[in-house]
Amino acid sequence: MARSPCDLRLLLLAATVAFIYIQVRLFATQSHYADRLAEAEKSENQCTSQLKSLIDQVSMQQEKIVALEEMKIRQDEERAHLKILIQDLEKRSVQKLLNKNVVPVAAVVIMACNRPDYLERTVESILKYQTSVASKFPLFISQDGTNGAVKKKALDYKQITYMQHLNLEPVRTERPGELTAYYKIAKHYKWALDELFIKHNFARVIILEDDMEIAPDFFDYFEAAAKLLDNDKTIMAVSSWNDNGQKQFVNDPKALYRSDFFPGLGWMLTKSTWLELSPKWPKAYWDDWVRLKEIHGNRQFIRPEICRTYNFGKHGSSLGQFFEQYLEPIKLNDVHIDWNSEDLSYLGEDKFSTKFGKEVASATPLHGSDAVLKAHSMAADVRIQYDDQEDFERIARQFGIFEEWKDGIPRTAYKGVVVFRYKSSRRRIFLVSPDSLRQLGV
Repeated sequence: MARSPCDLRLLLLAATVAFIYIQVRLFATQSHYADRLAEAEKSENQCTSQLKSLIDQVSMQQEKIVALEEMKIRQDEERAHLKILIQDLEKRSVQKLLNKNVVPVAAVVIMACNRPDYLERTVESILKYQTSVASKFPLFISQDGTNGAVKKKALDYKQITYMQHLNLEPVRTERPGELTAYYKIAKHYKWALDELFIKHNFARVIILEDDMEIAPDFFDYFEAAAKLLDNDKTIMAVSSWNDNGQKQFVNDPKALYRSDFFPGLGWMLTKSTWLELSPKWPKAYWDDWVRLKEIHGNRQFIRPEICRTYNFGKHGSSLGQFFEQYLEPIKLNDVHIDWNSEDLSYLGEDKFSTKFGKEVASATPLHGSDAVLKAHSMAADVRIQYDDQEDFERIARQFGIFEEWKDGIPRTAYKGVVVFRYKSSRRRIFLVSPDSLRQLGV
């Protein structure tokens, strides 16, 4: 059947429209891919530019790293050279200070860090009494760190040997929130005492801090005490401090006691004791560590009734803890005692225990919840028993003495007995544990 011309024209028109539609779609597709290709090329160019920039930055950082490494090498070399110079200076200074005809009683070291004004006050107090006995008590300043003002102040004193502890390693505390200062202090103490005992071979060392003043008889006291340390191995150290040495609690400048509690704050130990402690020295809180029973064992410490050091350091690593209540009111001895003519044999363990036991036993016992009130009206020595730490803290709080215990021992205690004077008089108050009299052999 023959197609009409009209049908052919329609088919031709449809084919034309289809062709045109396909061409338009192809053009649109080509245009779209051209745009995407342009974007891809642009992104590639940006990536190339960024990569080049990063390569340049890495190259610059590498150059900086190399420069820093070279600087570190130079600083290490300079530090090593400085250390040699300091050691040589120390050696010459020590040789100059030591009189070959006099065997030193003890080296005296002032532990310092970053308080030049405190250091000056301490040094001036010490030199007032040390100059006449310098050959017996050579003086050192050990600085922890690089504070320039402290170093300058220390080097101003030509009669003092300067030591510097440089430790640039970061401090890592064992517990969150701890002050790093206590870790630095412990490390500094170990370094300084190793230097004095092992490197310089002193038989004894007296440790002071840069916020202390000393009494007129400070050096006589430690010279006499040195004999006790040498002859009595039940004495671990001798201190110039009494935690309950506030004005209202002391009276007798000649009175000395044995104590199971390490007082610190101006103390002397021997080389043999240090060689025992040094290998196991703690990372922090060294003073509380010495107070542990497992460290001091059955040994005690000698302490005076009236302090031979006064701590004026309200601002320091302990943040002024207890200062106004316990430290500021401390009485510094102002009477010169000729300790070398005093008979200190009563401080031997057996003699002291017997003597002290009799004094405690002869004191009038007071009982009841109003025992402290009764003590105020007594004219003689009194004895008050506490049941446990909580009871002791209650009684101590009423009198105003230190309440604190460490490892089961109250501050200043001997065989559980804490003794202090009543309102600066000769009357004594004995606070005793339930087991004190038995321990004293009474």
